[in-house]
Formats: sequence, structure tokens, C-alpha cells
Amino acid sequence: MSTSALDLAPVIPVVIVDDVESAVPLARALVAGGLPAVEVTLRTPAALGAIERIAAEVEGAFVGAGTVLTPDQAKAAAEAGARFLVTPGCTETLYGALVDTGLSFLPGTSTVSEVLGLRELGVREMKFFPAEASGGAPYLKSLASPVPDVRFCPTGGITPASAPTYLALPNVACVGGSWMLPADAVASRDWARVEKLAREASGLRG
Repeated sequence: MSTSALDLAPVIPVVIVDDVESAVPLARALVAGGLPAVEVTLRTPAALGAIERIAAEVEGAFVGAGTVLTPDQAKAAAEAGARFLVTPGCTETLYGALVDTGLSFLPGTSTVSEVLGLRELGVREMKFFPAEASGGAPYLKSLASPVPDVRFCPTGGITPASAPTYLALPNVACVGGSWMLPADAVASRDWARVEKLAREASGLRG
């Protein structure tokens, strides 16, 4: 059975990489801080190169690709060395492409019908996005009883203050967030600060 990103740490960092050269030290700081699952979003031209570098050079990193919107992106991310894929939502076509990669994946959901549709396909691990805008922890709590066999990684608007509330829920395995990667720290390459914030995030529990 493939490794699940949900089981590695309480937080999956959601990373936007503008400069490929910063990808390796950034990922090393996250891993050193206890956050080995690193979701690089496919929102910049540097993203695939960043995934390739992290996969090849950062020991202990479990790198994935996020904001996967198309079959071509899923294939390209897999070829770049991604170990898992994350989507903001899921269509029949995109689901087929995710399966074809052979990688573990977290398809995005925000409604009960979406959750049930993916569950019918055998999916038991999903992203809940956008978490805060879609009802937050109370919404996920209400799903735990009728759909107890699905685990979620809520992402979107989650902070260090709200994360423990999510993590306390029985159907939340981890949360996604970017607060351990403040823009000024990344811009100034203050990897020690990133590592410190990652270590604090890795200690979060519900």
C-alpha cells in the first residue's frame, strides 16, 4: 500500500515556489522542522522544476503536487517525481487521470454529494476545500457520524489558532496551510525561521 501524506504529520505545508533555486533549502527547512509532506502548488512556472529538485535532493521529503486541475498536470507532476497529488475539486476526467498516475491522491471536496461520489469510487482520503469558506470544523464534525470511514485534510484559511480544532475531529487526519512560510521569510531566504515555524506546526494536535 502506498504511503499516505495524511499520516506523516499534523500539517501539510502548501508551498508556492517562484524560484526553483529556493525549493531545496525551503523543503529542507520544512523537513527539519518535522513536516516531511510538502505540497508544491502548480501555480507558477517554477513548480514542476521545484518538485523535481525536491524529489531528487531533499532526504526525507515526501513531495507532492497541489492545485492539479488537468490530466496533463497530473501526468507532468508524476513525471517530475511527485509522490502524491492534490486537487481543489474533482471531475470524472480528472479522477481517471489521478488513478492512472498510480500515485496516492487527495481529491478536493466541499459538499456531501462530492464526498459520497468519491466514496463510491473507493476513495477514503480527501481534501476539504476551501475549508473555512465551506463551513469549517463544524461542517466536518457533522460529517463524521454519517460518513465515518472518510478521512480529510482540510485546507483553506486555516491558521495555527484554528488548526487544533480541526485536528481534534475524528475524521481529520491533518490540515493544510501555508502560515509556516511567511512571504517575507521566503523572500529573504530565512530558512531558520521557516524551520522554527514548521517545528511549531508539527507539534500541533487537537
